[in-house]
Amino acid sequence: MKKTWNEYLWIASLTYMILGFFNILFAWLGLLCFFFPLGIAIVKGTKGYCNHYCGRSQLFSLLGNRLGLSRKKDTPRWMKSKAFRYGFLVFFFAMFFLMLWNTWLVFAGAQNLKQVVTLLWTFKLPWHWAYRGTLFHPGVAQFAFGFYSVMLTSTVLGLITMALFRPRSWCVYCPMGTMTQLICKAKCPQKPRRHVP
Repeated sequence: MKKTWNEYLWIASLTYMILGFFNILFAWLGLLCFFFPLGIAIVKGTKGYCNHYCGRSQLFSLLGNRLGLSRKKDTPRWMKSKAFRYGFLVFFFAMFFLMLWNTWLVFAGAQNLKQVVTLLWTFKLPWHWAYRGTLFHPGVAQFAFGFYSVMLTSTVLGLITMALFRPRSWCVYCPMGTMTQLICKAKCPQKPRRHVP
């Protein structure tokens, strides 16, 4: 059966992580992974992005299924629970707004640019090689460092749960998936159902 173009979006997800490793400003492209899912959910009232266009979930499927890097165990019930998913969404938003706050501080001149990527919101990884200054304000780079931290952390979490459970276990508690599900429920109360790998 011939594959369609959207089945190769895992390449875009992998390319994004590689580009951000060498030049942090490419991290801005990750905003597409925010706007597209929300846009599709708002306009169409579906989780079309999650089910057909998410390159990250495709990457996890490729690594877990084809390369056999997943134990393929059932995703724990607690991970599927509303309490965990909504709790993780709130935590994710808290970290996201902290990132925006740090970006604003750099734009306002209250703090200097921190050329670090924070993994799992805890471990600071110096990322000096990925930014050598540009015509843009340092605040632009600060956002990129923060956003790449979010994307790298979520990718690492996805890889861990992929290895321990089913390949697309990340999709169960992905903040974007939870948000789009809430939007779909608001638009079509009986129609949308969350995709559970």
